[in-house]
Order: sequence, then C-alpha cells, then structure tokens
Amino acid sequence: MADLAFRDGVMEQIRQRESRYEEGAYLFVLAALEYSQAQLQVRRHITGKELAVACRDLAIDRYGIMARVVLERWGIASTDDIGAVVFTLVDLGFLASQPTDTRDQFSDVYDFLEAFELRYPWNGKALV
Repeated sequence: MADLAFRDGVMEQIRQRESRYEEGAYLFVLAALEYSQAQLQVRRHITGKELAVACRDLAIDRYGIMARVVLERWGIASTDDIGAVVFTLVDLGFLASQPTDTRDQFSDVYDFLEAFELRYPWNGKALV
C-alpha cells in the first residue's frame, strides 16, 4: 500500500475533519471494503461489523503477525477507530451509508490483542 495515495487535496479535506489517522488507515479501510465485497456472490451494502471483520482478515492476510503493529502505526487500535475512519469518509462524501448505519456498529466488534495476537493462526486458535 506504500505506493497508493489519495489524489491531491483529499487528505487535506480528511485532516480538517479528523487528524488522528494516517493516510494508510483510510486507504486500508477502502481496500478492506473491496476485499469484503469480493467475498460476496453479489455486491451489497456491508455492515459495520462485516467491515470490521474484513479489516481484521485483510490485515492478517497482508501483514501477518505484524498486522496489529501496522494498523496501530496508522492510528487504528480498535474497531471503534475503524468506524471513525469510515464515518469520516462518509461525512466527506467518499463513501455512502444507509440510514441505519451508526458508529456503534463498529464498537467492540473484537479486541485487537485477542484478534491479532492471542488468536493469531500460528497460535492454533481459530478466528471467530
């Protein structure tokens, strides 16, 4: 993802609204949205929980044991952070949402320590 970047001016718009997260966080969440859609037979709206799980799965696929470190480097340390990234993109018109979508759908979907370390596939425990 190091070679991906937003077009000129996009990150400035994002930073005016939300400055906690690095550009990589926004690009990663967008990639996870596409990753989630690719798993479906037919494209449809993705719920907050589904997107949070897709972020976990994509991070493990891409970054392996370093997934948590990479996400935290971008400012994403919880599923609540994923929701904040999503709703910043929604507020700026880069993503669409449904009337039923809320930030609460991203709240405590999973614990990062549990998902990326304690249940990491090398530990022999299945992801839930």
